[in-house]
Amino acid sequence: MATEFKMPMLGEVMEEGRIVVWHKKEGEQVERGENLMEVETDKATMEVESTATGVLKTILVQAGEIVPVNTTLALIE
Repeated sequence: MATEFKMPMLGEVMEEGRIVVWHKKEGEQVERGENLMEVETDKATMEVESTATGVLKTILVQAGEIVPVNTTLALIE
């Protein structure tokens, strides 16, 4: 069963973020707590950790795209 990896709210007033870079590629193993990507907000660029252990099955939002908080970014199986 796949786990949805969603855009986290990284600040109290954050509404959206831009994906800067993915540190893993589709098909690679990820561990919960491992830095999975970087997100740029209007105030800073931050590392975002994986919320699950498994295989990064599908990346739904590519680097450079801006999406609202709670958007599903990837599927971890």
